Amino acid sequence: MRLTHWLNALRSPVGAVSATLLSAFIVLALIAPIIWGDAAEQTDPSALSQGPSAEHFLGTDGLGRDIWMRVLVATRTSLGLAVLATLIAVSIGTLLGVLPAVLGRRAGRLAVALVNLAVAFPALLLALFFAVIFGIGAKGAVLAIGIAGAPSFARLVQTNVAAVAGRDFVSAARVAGVGRVRLVFRHLLPNVGEPLVVNATVMAGGALLAFAGLSFLGIGVQPPTYDWGRLLGEGLSRIYLNPAAALAPGVAVVLAGLAFTLLGETIAQVVGLRTTARRGHLGVLPTLRRREPDEPTTTQPGSNGASVYDGVSTQHAAASTDGSTVRPDDAVLVARDLTVSFPGPRGWTHPVDGVDLTVHRGETVGIVGESGSGKSLTALAVARLAPEEAVVRASTLNFLGTSLPDRSDAELRRLLGTSMAMVFQDPMTSFNPSMRVGRQLAEVTRTHEGHSRRAAWDRAVDRLRKVRVPAAERRAAQYPHEFSGGMRQRAMIGMGLMSSPDLVIADEPTTALDVTVQRQVLRLLREVQRESGAAVVLISHDIAVVSQMCERIVVMYSGRVVEELPVDRLAEAAHPYTRALLGSVPDLATDVDRPLATIPGRPPDPGARPPGCAFAPRCAFADDTCTAPPVLEDVAPRQRAACWHPQSGPVAPSPLAGAEPAVDVPTRTGGQP
Repeated sequence: MRLTHWLNALRSPVGAVSATLLSAFIVLALIAPIIWGDAAEQTDPSALSQGPSAEHFLGTDGLGRDIWMRVLVATRTSLGLAVLATLIAVSIGTLLGVLPAVLGRRAGRLAVALVNLAVAFPALLLALFFAVIFGIGAKGAVLAIGIAGAPSFARLVQTNVAAVAGRDFVSAARVAGVGRVRLVFRHLLPNVGEPLVVNATVMAGGALLAFAGLSFLGIGVQPPTYDWGRLLGEGLSRIYLNPAAALAPGVAVVLAGLAFTLLGETIAQVVGLRTTARRGHLGVLPTLRRREPDEPTTTQPGSNGASVYDGVSTQHAAASTDGSTVRPDDAVLVARDLTVSFPGPRGWTHPVDGVDLTVHRGETVGIVGESGSGKSLTALAVARLAPEEAVVRASTLNFLGTSLPDRSDAELRRLLGTSMAMVFQDPMTSFNPSMRVGRQLAEVTRTHEGHSRRAAWDRAVDRLRKVRVPAAERRAAQYPHEFSGGMRQRAMIGMGLMSSPDLVIADEPTTALDVTVQRQVLRLLREVQRESGAAVVLISHDIAVVSQMCERIVVMYSGRVVEELPVDRLAEAAHPYTRALLGSVPDLATDVDRPLATIPGRPPDPGARPPGCAFAPRCAFADDTCTAPPVLEDVAPRQRAACWHPQSGPVAPSPLAGAEPAVDVPTRTGGQP
């Protein structure tokens, strides 16, 4: 398929011209110095500064040397130095471009600022500046042009890498414990390589022109070496006597630059076809998918009276007390007062605010809530995948008895990479589109257990079989776009099973799947849990799906836990929000002649959360009491709710459908974090 695209592109007028020109210049660069090198250096005192003749096609220079031969021989030097300068620019630009993804937040911002500052200066002025620093000559000119071209290429790399760094397959690699350098070269650069190659070819044409300009000014190639720029400078002094002496090297520069530019256009045609084909299989891949689309991360003004977060970095997310004193013996995950905050010009935004979560070994816990309730951000904070600008704190954050904030990055990669697995929301973005599925699964085992390439591959095939991917050995050698949505989700679960996870976090794993495949994936999760004994956290906005899968349900609203109860108590939910969610789920007994039950209004913005109960503006039972924040407390055995007016009795169709709020609860903005 790729060969067909290339052949079709080369048959186009642009592709044919670029291929012809570039092939001709490459052949000349290889053979011209061998065939005409000595003749081009031969002086003829009897033929000084002659015009075109039968013996000398373009005439001779001041020493009687044949200009035509010298133009042909100069092809190797001109193209070679331009390509070398381009390689320097691409290498330095790529290094600067990936630094923000490798370094920490502050160092990454400094790298971005330096690149932006360098881009503000014209490349030609930078080239002249560096040429003076490095000295006159070919070496100094190559370094000057290469370094001057690096900032613009670095900006391109930064932009493309930032667009890929937030996708689910990158987050999955981080959960698997892949190091930063390996992450860059395995998952980031391969997925931005196509536009970089296109721009590198265009940059080569610019470097050729810049090099000719420096040589023309006398600060590039020095005698006895010569290139097209130097020949152009020598011929310009006699342009009225012999125009061909100046026009010939100039035409060579233009044609070579045109060849590189047209080559870039040809590659762009192929890249465009491949991108279209990939989107046809994968859908348009969203950017910045390190958080769920409904999680607000804009720095809105507002506060809810949380403690100060100054100086706390995302890399060491939670400030913990002695977790061993509060951790039950069978608890896999313990989080206390977990808060995720984003700084803003007028205050702090808290999409997750004081969440307590405990998951026991072998238990299945569901986290439900509307879009924007903080479900996915809670899971990402636990897995140390919160956005870089986020500030994460908790009084306790323990995983398998280990206090996560007290461990180094290397220790956390080993712990989380082998004991925690994540199944992301969209199976279309869960895998690196440039790597074969089997290779991605094998990467987990090779990273943490040191298996050989063959042993890791065999295990990957075995895991695919375990999650019921048909023809596992053949499928392992395929790319993600060759998988269906259901198979991609199964393969994602298989990736989590490459080690022996104690906790599987499934972030809305069935949202993008049809009902039949959804049921298969949920059944597979249940079987995996039964065989491995792992705990499962299932995140969903569909309370009906969670009730079929989980033993205990945690209901979140506006970044807080509003109710926690076992599934067998779901019909006796106490919080009006939980009861509204249940009442909004249609079933076979729903009257088709009546409108579906809905919850009026919409969740509050995290930056403008009401000072008391966040659900009060939408609640039919709210009164003046609800202006004070409710506390999560027991309302029944094994059931807690944060509500001033907990309800009792079986859940009926939503009492909130079409109802107006009983009281208008004021909102509070601004404040200190």
